[in-house]
Amino acid sequence: MSFNSDASSPSTSASAADATTRDWIFPSYSFVHSPHNIHRTPRRRRFSSYQPPPQQFNPTASFHPRSAGNDSNTVSSSVSRSTPGRFEFGNHDKSTTLLDDGIDGGGSPGVNSKSNEAVTSEKRGIKERKTTSSEETFLGVLRSWLRIRWHLTFTVAILITVLSSLVHKNFSLHNEVTELQDQISKLNVKLKLCNLSDSIDMGDLSPQDVSVDNFSTKSLKIAALAFSITFLFLPFFVVKYVNYVSKSRRLFDNTTEEISLNKQLAYRVDVFLSVTPYAKPVALLVATLLLICVGGLSLYGVTDGSLADSLWLSWTYVADSGNHANSEGLGPRLVSVSISFGGMLIFAMMLGLVSDAISEKFDSLRKGRSEVVEKNHTLILGWSNKLGSLLNQLAIANESMGGGIVVVMAERDKEDMELDIGKMEFDFRGTSVICRSGSPLILADLKKVSVSKARAIIVLADDGNADQSDARALRTVLSLTGVKEGLNGHIVVELSDLDNEVLVKLVGGDLVETVVAHDVIGRLMIQCARQPGLAQIWEDILGFENCEFYFKRWPKLDGMQFEDVLISFPEAIPCGVKVASHSGKIILNPEDSYVLQEGDEVLVIAEDDDSYAPSDLPMVWRGSLPKDELVHKSFEKILLCGWRRDMEDIITVLDAFLAEGSELWMFNEVAENERERKLEDGGLDIDRLVNIKLINREGNAVIRRHLESLPLESFDSILILADESVEDSAIQADSRSLATLLLIRDIQAKRLPYREALVSQGSWMGEMQQASDKSVIISEILDPRTKNLLSMSKISDYVLSNELVSMALAMVAEDRQINDVLEELFAEEGNELHIRGADLYLREGEELSFYEILLRARQRREIVIGYRPADTGKAVINPSSKNERRKWSLKDVFVVIADKE
Repeated sequence: MSFNSDASSPSTSASAADATTRDWIFPSYSFVHSPHNIHRTPRRRRFSSYQPPPQQFNPTASFHPRSAGNDSNTVSSSVSRSTPGRFEFGNHDKSTTLLDDGIDGGGSPGVNSKSNEAVTSEKRGIKERKTTSSEETFLGVLRSWLRIRWHLTFTVAILITVLSSLVHKNFSLHNEVTELQDQISKLNVKLKLCNLSDSIDMGDLSPQDVSVDNFSTKSLKIAALAFSITFLFLPFFVVKYVNYVSKSRRLFDNTTEEISLNKQLAYRVDVFLSVTPYAKPVALLVATLLLICVGGLSLYGVTDGSLADSLWLSWTYVADSGNHANSEGLGPRLVSVSISFGGMLIFAMMLGLVSDAISEKFDSLRKGRSEVVEKNHTLILGWSNKLGSLLNQLAIANESMGGGIVVVMAERDKEDMELDIGKMEFDFRGTSVICRSGSPLILADLKKVSVSKARAIIVLADDGNADQSDARALRTVLSLTGVKEGLNGHIVVELSDLDNEVLVKLVGGDLVETVVAHDVIGRLMIQCARQPGLAQIWEDILGFENCEFYFKRWPKLDGMQFEDVLISFPEAIPCGVKVASHSGKIILNPEDSYVLQEGDEVLVIAEDDDSYAPSDLPMVWRGSLPKDELVHKSFEKILLCGWRRDMEDIITVLDAFLAEGSELWMFNEVAENERERKLEDGGLDIDRLVNIKLINREGNAVIRRHLESLPLESFDSILILADESVEDSAIQADSRSLATLLLIRDIQAKRLPYREALVSQGSWMGEMQQASDKSVIISEILDPRTKNLLSMSKISDYVLSNELVSMALAMVAEDRQINDVLEELFAEEGNELHIRGADLYLREGEELSFYEILLRARQRREIVIGYRPADTGKAVINPSSKNERRKWSLKDVFVVIADKE
């Protein structure tokens, strides 16, 4: 299709005229293919996500020059809405498409040139409008910033004016207050002058006099203030001076090593605070007084009050820091704040001192450092495995008095002692146990437990080495004898070695009673080995749980023969007399013809010290003894398993007790040559032994093949000792003794001729119990818990332990005279406990009362204190209903006190 250029290309004027009537025009070819537009269009599409809304292209509105107001506003609005620095045409894509269509359809060159001019003019107008818009924006921002600065300046000016007026008003008021204070001071001066002399007329006072008084008062205040400031800075100058002097001495004298002055002062202060008991409270008091005085002088210098009022006001600031809030004026406020701050420091130090004092007091109570304020109490010094049994016996002894006080002092922590005592499984029966931590070698610790007021002091031996334990006991006795106040009670000392007894008694004198633990156990083991069943009798007599020994004087018995005294107590059995005419000598088992004299005391076996009293003499038939003679003792064969440090004492006692021709076998791990040397060092001469023959065997008692080399079935008695090598540990010693006991019983059971009958029963315990019928085994047991275990198994007939020693200590602590009785009963000579058969006192089927048997035994110079029925294994000491007849059996046995055979 072709177009006519004249017809199809309008003229320029026509185009201008038609521009107002047409809705759109074709953009020129040069405008469309302009390099500027070609590069701008892709850039906009690539980086701008803005998509203009679809609208009809309006060339007139988009490209017409700014001739009309409407067009100008439209372009301005379009520019203002676009992104700064970039101008976008409305619906540019669509106009470009129309332009291409027009070009394809054909167009005239004139139209294209005119269009280029229009575009150029339009671009020039756009640039001008952009410049104008930027200027307007800058002017608007500047205008807004100037407006904000003006408001800020105005506000600051108002604030400065207000503050200036307030400051001026404050100074004005301050001046007025100062003038009023001056007037008040003048009036105070006048008032004082009036009080001093009524004759002086107030009108005669001149202003010069008032000014002189004011000047003197101000001078005093200034001097007080200057003194306060000088006093505050004085410590600083003193410290500097001391440092200067110390440095000067070191510079001038480098040859001698001299301690600096500041170190000397620091040392003196340290010594004062350490040595002086109340150094800290005194220092706090001095600091408080200085603060009050210096603060009062400072207040006197800055206020118009008197010195007394200033001192009182200073005290109020120190006592209550909140009182300074009422101060007025710069000077009074500074001084009051300073005084209040010092008061807070002093109050903090006072709280620290009080807190430390309370903590130390509670710590002292917790650790057992406080003093025991008691009297007539029992004091125990030391700690050992016998303490539990000892406390139990003392609690039983004090039950009749409603309980007592027992104080325990040892070098252990108080809490640990109380915890261990709390674990003891027995009833204290109203007795209170007080624990204190301390050393019995220190007099101050002894005074802490009121040692001078105790009625009895028990010194326990330490668990461990015997020599060290006895040495410590000796030092303890020396400390006790050095108490200035003296001792009201006696001292009971437990020793481990008999050789140290003489030395302890030499140091302690008449105050000391000794109980040698090893000696007591050794002698008891020998007696019980020779007389089966005696161990249980000793437990009943020594302990406070059943019957025990008591001394008491009965004036109504004076002039009565001892034979009649025997049947005068329905609830007790007399055993001896304490003779007053022989300095209190104790006679056990006296003759029937002995007559009680004035002052004599009767020794009885009773349940308690207040449970017996003499009564009228009953009618008792004496009768006659069925047999007059005892069976003489024959030789015995005894085995000692283990080695003890007092072995020579045991051998000596056995030589005194046994019949001639007896054999003593010693089986232990000590070499034979070493045994002889130890026995000789202990003072034993083997060649002087009369009744026994020593046979040595070397071996270990817990090894079966070593024990099988011995003729165990042929021994009458076997004594298992706690070996010296393990005596430091009670558990280890008991374990060794228990193992030896079981091995011996098993070997004996297998060697018995009637073993086959026992095997059919299938009971190894039965075998061992049958073996115990042929020989007696006495085991030395240190721990009571092991003793209870063996007693239940019944594989060892009698068991002795440290519990008997504890019972003996408790009895001697309650009455020191009992120690003489025990010493005679344990000694090689004199009286001792015996177990006699019933056939010595009665006939089969005979009915007799206990009084009648008691009088029959007197024909043999014996005192019957109890019996053991054949059908029970429990002995009855001090039976009740002594005048009541009963039928006896020849298998019954009686417990008597008689001379040693």
